[in-house]
Formats: sequence, structure tokens, C-alpha cells
Amino acid sequence: MPLAPEIKSFLETAAAADLPQVWEAPIDVIRRNTQSRPALAGTPEPLFEVTNRFIPGPTADLPIRIYRPSKVSDRTIVYFHGGGWVLNFLDIYDASLSRLANKSGATIISVNYQKAPEHPFPIPFDDCYATLLWVAQNATELGVDISKLGVAGDSAGANLASAVALKARDNAIALAFQLLIYPCNGLDFETKSFLQNASGYGLSTQAMQWFWQQYLQGDAHNENPYAVPMQARDFSSLAPAIVITAEYDPLLSDGEKYVELLARDGVATTYKCYEGMIHGFFTNMAVTPAAAQAIDFSAAEIVRLTP
Repeated sequence: MPLAPEIKSFLETAAAADLPQVWEAPIDVIRRNTQSRPALAGTPEPLFEVTNRFIPGPTADLPIRIYRPSKVSDRTIVYFHGGGWVLNFLDIYDASLSRLANKSGATIISVNYQKAPEHPFPIPFDDCYATLLWVAQNATELGVDISKLGVAGDSAGANLASAVALKARDNAIALAFQLLIYPCNGLDFETKSFLQNASGYGLSTQAMQWFWQQYLQGDAHNENPYAVPMQARDFSSLAPAIVITAEYDPLLSDGEKYVELLARDGVATTYKCYEGMIHGFFTNMAVTPAAAQAIDFSAAEIVRLTP
């Protein structure tokens, strides 16, 4: 279907702002340009409690934000935000994660992992895996059931969630689910969507290449599945997956391919592509009603997987 009207308007407004592309300006300028993004996310929903704290990470203490829903269950989501491993911060996700918490009944722990290029792979991945371990080790304090513990993330955060799910399986840590929102899990930039949606839809193919360069900084990790999850030789015994993509996203084919790989190896997978949408729509409830719809769909799937 064509671009949703509200997305078309959003893209026109963004183009008129004429901000530099990520590869055109210093990192601090690009990061400063994201400060307005919470306004696009909408208003956070009332929750029972939102707390901030630091937890020990492998190389630094890590800021986390804990969202406790109005009606608390024993489900838990460890969430890794997107931003190409380079950008974004916890406030951008307050609206989407408060809704996801309320709709799923899950306590959500969102971590502000260290960012590339200052902290390239494996540092962001190690931070995220360490956060999962911290949650599992502190389940009693948090009041959660580790049998209903899952991971989630969007974009680069979905890459991190995929990788954390792989390492959890490799270390015999059972996860209840993995929610992957437009994941970037491969390095093939000649896929159908990287070519068809290369520019004009927010995230561009050139930007995605730049983000990968900041994260990997060379080709030494190109075959490491914890960096590039599609490189895993075996996906069996992974947690059930919920995968969400957007029709006009350069990463659409990445998501489709990862779904194929998971299904090939017997992983229970639910997949939904949102037509007329672009990369980033999931967190932008002030832009499109499809954001809330996708959050509610994700919550319902998490509830189904963790009765």
C-alpha cells in the first residue's frame, strides 16, 4: 500500500528541517539533534512506578530505567533501545514502554548501554547481556518470575536482543520470548528493501552502512553471530520470537530473512509487517496510530507466550 498519510506528512516535515545526515556532521551534533525525539513518542501512560538506578556492567556502571505497570504481573522484559548503536537515550522510550508495560503487565528494564563509536562491539552487546544476567540474578528483589523473562529491542536494539537471545541459549539460559522490532541482523546491503527503500523514508541504506561501520569498526567481527546474528549456524532452541517490520524500511528484508532462519530451525515465530509504515514508527505514537497498534499486538503476543 502507499505510505500512510501521516507518515508522508512526517517525512515532509523532517525533510524541511534539513538536518545533516549522520555521516555529515560530528557525533555530538548528530546526538544533539535527537533531543526532540521524545515529543514524537507521545505522552507516557501512568504507571505504578518508574525508577532509575545504576547496575554494574563489564566496563562501566550502566543506567537502567524500571517501568512497573499499573497492574503488575510476574512477566519481565529487558529492553534494548535502537539508534544504530550510536544514538538515543532512555527518555525517547518512556511513552512506548509505559504502554507496553501496561498492556502486557510486564515489568520492563531498559538499559542505556554504552555507544559506538567510542564503545564499539562487543561493548554494547556485553552491556546488554550483563543487564539480562543482572535481572535474572535479582529476580527476587524485582519481584519477577525468570521463567517469564524475555528480551526486546528495536532496530539496533533488536540486533542486540537477537544476539543476547543467542548467547542466552548458548549458556543454557531459558528465555520466554524475544521481541524483535525491525531488526538489523545482517550485512547484505543488496537486499530488495535496501535497494527499493534506499532513501526518502527516514532511515537510509547509506545511514545503515554508516551505523554498522561505527559499531564493528572493521571486518574482524563480520562472522560473529553476537555481532551479526544472521551469521549463526544454528537457531534451534532459541526463545519464541515476535518479529515486527515496516513496509518502507530498508531493514524490511533483514526482518523477513531472520524470520525464515528462525522458522527453518524450528523456532516458534510470529511475524507482522506494518504496511505504509517506515523505520522507527513503533516508538512514534504522536505521529501514527500504527505505533500503539503495534505495541498492543506485541503485548498480546507476550501475554500469550507467558500465561
